[in-house]
Amino acid sequence: MTQNSPASPLVLGAMSFGTLVDEDTSFALLDRFVERGGTWIDTADCYSFWTSDTGRGGDSERVIGRWLAARPEMRGRVRLSTKVGAEPLWPGSWPAYRAGLSPRAIRQAFEGSRERLGVETVDLLWLHQEDRTVPIEHTVDALAALTAQGEVLRVGASNHPAWRVERARAHAASIGSVPLDVLQLNSTYLRVRPGTRPPGVEHPFGVLSDEQRDFAVTNGLELWAYTPLLTGAYDNPAKAIPEVYTHPGTDRRLAVLTRIAQARGTQRGQIVLAWLLAHGVRPILGGSTLAQLDSALDAAAIDLTADELTELDGPA
Repeated sequence: MTQNSPASPLVLGAMSFGTLVDEDTSFALLDRFVERGGTWIDTADCYSFWTSDTGRGGDSERVIGRWLAARPEMRGRVRLSTKVGAEPLWPGSWPAYRAGLSPRAIRQAFEGSRERLGVETVDLLWLHQEDRTVPIEHTVDALAALTAQGEVLRVGASNHPAWRVERARAHAASIGSVPLDVLQLNSTYLRVRPGTRPPGVEHPFGVLSDEQRDFAVTNGLELWAYTPLLTGAYDNPAKAIPEVYTHPGTDRRLAVLTRIAQARGTQRGQIVLAWLLAHGVRPILGGSTLAQLDSALDAAAIDLTADELTELDGPA
């Protein structure tokens, strides 16, 4: 593997590792990602309980842990991002009963993740989805204990409304702790109809909104996007674009996307990734083959022109 590949701004999503993606393929994807300059690997303690034989998460973290153990030189070349809060309390209990974000739950979940990953430090720990049964200040106190001890370097929030993130950041500032500095939300080029959510987005604040974007930009938070390629629907004729995107604005956007992709000789999904990157959003790649991964990584080199961005940014 080359040590000199330019750093990629994309994130490798490991959600299906160990379940839908077998270990050999997972290792090959991880190897190729690093070979091509990738650094951030994203997982969660609950991945993927819905496809696991046990009904519990942890498979993805275990695969990453075994990969790191087999390639100890990789720990210094990658950054690990994992999440806590959404693991079912018992098989079949989600979403009614999940671990949540109490201080005790966060500590227990983090220790489990660290053991499965086989690491002392996690580079970024996410609050997976909001938990309104726990005051956000108590959740931040638990994160503060982890960052103060150097066990966690950064903290972020996934599927949280902007006001909860702001309250968490204010409390972190008041106690001199590391603040949430990155948001992970669903985002792609197409936009859903008002009042709807994409398939798989169970959270009312899971889709990147104009308010969340404005909050992040104004306060200097990073934005990460999950499911940016609609699980392949932009380019795979066998996969339909979800019905929630059916409206006149989608027709216009797809026409522009198709025209630019054809003119450049690329896939539509590659233009979507380039568009997100041009707007400061870091896409998370969830492909299951080397060809899919290479195609997505190639998209990072696409430099859209000002005219192309103006056309792509038109009304939806």
